[in-house]
Amino acid sequence: MSLLIITVGGTIDKVYFDASSEYEVGEPTVPHVYQGALVTLDYELLPLMRKDSLEMTESDRVLIRETCEQVEQDKILITHGTDTMADTAEALAGLEGKTIVLTGAMAPARFRETDAVFNIGVATGAVQALPPGVYIAMNGQIFPAGQVRKNREERRFEAV
Repeated sequence: MSLLIITVGGTIDKVYFDASSEYEVGEPTVPHVYQGALVTLDYELLPLMRKDSLEMTESDRVLIRETCEQVEQDKILITHGTDTMADTAEALAGLEGKTIVLTGAMAPARFRETDAVFNIGVATGAVQALPPGVYIAMNGQIFPAGQVRKNREERRFEAV
């Protein structure tokens, strides 16, 4: 099995240069997380874009969907910003024969205290074990596309 990891930006890959500066979406962090966790599975990394999810457009979602349709891999992990992750998951629904898991983080992976490493781990296991479909892996749970939302006040995802 070859896993495709598509990165589109979001907090998970954000870099803050100092307390007074704006953030910037940096290089994908998944390879660093995998290296630190001694992950040896076969994967390919495809950095597709570097956007905060609030800046994502329908055209961006079309590009993500077309990419998922065109690649040979049937197991796809997508790192994405949390604010519109549920929208992108719904835009990917119905892709035949593909298991797609989206994940992200409430704090950048580069921070000492972050949910990114845990979320990437859960998503990596989920994409290998779940049947074809589109899912979100956040906060230790797996949610089917169209049945999840971000609860901003509680800083977590929940079923709807």
